[in-house]
Amino acid sequence: IGIEYNKKPLLESDLAKFVTKIHVRGFRNEKLSAFPWENGELWLASMLAHAQLTLEECQRRAQDNYPLVRQYGLIEKARGYDLSNAGKGYLPQFSLSGKATYQSDITRLPVEIPNLDIKTASKDQYQVMLEVQQTLWDGGDIRSRKRLTRAASEVELEKQHVDMYALTDRVNQLFFGILLLDEQLKQNSLLQEDLGRTHKQVADYIANGIATLSDLDAVSVEQLNTRQHRVELETTRRAYLSMLAAFTGKDLSSETVLLKPAAEENIDRQMNNRPELRWYDAQGEQLRQQEAALNTRLMPRFGLFVQGAYGNPGLNMLKDEFNAYYMAGVRMSWNFGSLYTLKNDRRRIDNTRQQIETGRDVFLFNIRLQATQQDAGIVSMRRQMADDDEIIRLRGNIRRAAEAKVQNGTMTVTDMLREITNESMARQTKALHEVQLLMNIWQLKYTLNN
Repeated sequence: IGIEYNKKPLLESDLAKFVTKIHVRGFRNEKLSAFPWENGELWLASMLAHAQLTLEECQRRAQDNYPLVRQYGLIEKARGYDLSNAGKGYLPQFSLSGKATYQSDITRLPVEIPNLDIKTASKDQYQVMLEVQQTLWDGGDIRSRKRLTRAASEVELEKQHVDMYALTDRVNQLFFGILLLDEQLKQNSLLQEDLGRTHKQVADYIANGIATLSDLDAVSVEQLNTRQHRVELETTRRAYLSMLAAFTGKDLSSETVLLKPAAEENIDRQMNNRPELRWYDAQGEQLRQQEAALNTRLMPRFGLFVQGAYGNPGLNMLKDEFNAYYMAGVRMSWNFGSLYTLKNDRRRIDNTRQQIETGRDVFLFNIRLQATQQDAGIVSMRRQMADDDEIIRLRGNIRRAAEAKVQNGTMTVTDMLREITNESMARQTKALHEVQLLMNIWQLKYTLNN
């Protein structure tokens, strides 16, 4: 399949136009040739879509593929277990107890009746009891525990968002690193073409007696250095691509094309959507629930109970034999011990709240500094890029003048090679500025999550 694309980058919106320029040569597979041409277009569109990768797609795939993403499900399960356990506080509570005791004295009648032997309980006593308790009102303790569980789970969830968001920066660094290497490889190819043309020119100069063999060797050395540099760039790109593939969980070949993102002009510098802010809010809500839970410790508890027991003695303390018995009633308990620590507990919560607010202020301060620095970098790149094309044009003029001087014998080949290198460096600087501008823009977007 031959593809005519006029050396222009292919966009997905151009696929409809693109496939009309395909020429099929030597297509002898009868099974495939039996397909309608429309299906062939769909197959080609799918193939080309897999060959291109955007920054947003890399970020999304990394979020889905990173092992830490499994933590979301674990947090939800843990919250469900804790809420279920807290709700079971309204279920009847069963307890089984037993005891065997020996006491120094027993209950006796204060008077003695002649001719009447009244038996008393034995000094050794035994009891096995089963008790059932049903909470009527717990002062809001169970409801408070549920709210605390939700608040604590929300803190863990927002912290998970923070950890996952940091992954975006790592993907950005790899993506733009590969884009920068791609630009350097393009400029390396252009430099090799220039050096190849120069090598041919110097060979002609030698034939005409204008240059010497050492001049040709100097050009050859530059060609070898350029090839070595290309090997280094290709090796680094493969390493970066392998790391990006590990993050995204997608097989990326050396032919994978990374599409440059748009250089956005309008970014709201005043809007900050970082997940750390929601994490601080969640911690503040958790403290509010802890403070509310302190009040439930001051409330009385009411409940029902039923006791069934078997022992000696039974309810009749004057009867020395094993009996079964039961008892039912309403129970109220009120613990005032929490009053001793209530003030300090509230102070501790308030101290933690101040620590959280301090952390938030420090975070916002650092974010403002980073955003200011990145915004200045964007302005600086745009200003420098305004002169890049003119510098390249002037360097091209200087290089062509140097070639003419060498041809006239008024300049050495070494000086001409220096000008060729300078022109190549000017083109590399422009490519570097373009990628750095994109990096600064997307770094600012990452800093503000905007």
